[in-house]
Amino acid sequence: MTGSMTGTSDRPLRVGLVGYGLAGSVFHAPLIAATEGLALDTVVTSSEERRAQARAEFPTVRFAASPDELWQRADELDLVVIASPNKTHVPLATAALESGLPVVVDKPVAGTAADARALGALAAERGLLLSVFQNRRWDNDFLTLRNLVDAGDLGEVQRFESRFERWRPQLKGGWRESGAPEEIGGLLYDLGSHVVDQALTLFGPVRLVYAESDVRRPGAEADDDTFFALTHTSGVRSHLYVSATTAQLGPRFRVLGSTAGFVKYGLDPQESALREGRRPGAAGDAPWGVEPESQWGRLGAGESPLTGGGTPVPTVHGDYPAYYAAVAAALRDGGAPPVTAEQAAATLDVLEAARRSAREGTAVRLEATA
Repeated sequence: MTGSMTGTSDRPLRVGLVGYGLAGSVFHAPLIAATEGLALDTVVTSSEERRAQARAEFPTVRFAASPDELWQRADELDLVVIASPNKTHVPLATAALESGLPVVVDKPVAGTAADARALGALAAERGLLLSVFQNRRWDNDFLTLRNLVDAGDLGEVQRFESRFERWRPQLKGGWRESGAPEEIGGLLYDLGSHVVDQALTLFGPVRLVYAESDVRRPGAEADDDTFFALTHTSGVRSHLYVSATTAQLGPRFRVLGSTAGFVKYGLDPQESALREGRRPGAAGDAPWGVEPESQWGRLGAGESPLTGGGTPVPTVHGDYPAYYAAVAAALRDGGAPPVTAEQAAATLDVLEAARRSAREGTAVRLEATA
């Protein structure tokens, strides 16, 4: 439960953004600025290059050289967004909450489920919002699949296959590819956070986890090719693939039910649009989150979609802006955030079990949680 921000309905909620690398500049800043009721107030970065980049797009934004400087301005802000490297998420989110500020943290919120739950407990103790940025719950393909599952169009879902695959044979460098445990790098925690969160959102808790995790590329330190097999308490089996070494990409989703299956290729277009500088709601831009009919998935039984089997299913428009709209609503009315700390911790339970499974070569059973 979070306390509502009474008396602020006549002005936008002021947001401080910690970090202006990939996550901060491509995802968070544009989405915050596009959300009615939110205003990007301060960016924390000591890089002159990144300051210039931020100032070019958001001319009125203020800057702070360090998070400590931001905490000193806590009474001037209504929300802090943590978009810095993974290893800083817990200490920065803790400092923000202790400064009296609601917090959004990029995924993964922490390296362990225990740390995520501790953050959630601190937020609850302080009566402050804590949410984790799991933007891919608002991917177009996921929204489409969720509608099909909820409507019963697949019958009883038996198997869920989800792939987040790339072909990146050359290393890019940086902390995301570091093998140092404190960096929380590698695809298991990066893309794995997305595919596991989606599986849990669709099909509920997991009781058994098996994983295979490899370091394929020469010179690589962290996992770059990982597979998860999850058995949900509902009986659904999820097979999840995250990879930077996939020379031929598979379907994003292949979902098999007792009466029909759904297959969808291609990635949601919102990330590429943001990287290209497009902005939600910008005048003159094409509608946000829309993909061409040629990319629609197909629903049917008995034949491959690649040979014309099934019926095209119009893809629901992707809607990353919905995340921050829900955060703004929760701050104003005191309701639950769009992604909770406990949900993030449940994802980390699975990721920790997967890491152990891959290391020991055995399936790991999860304890039932309330």
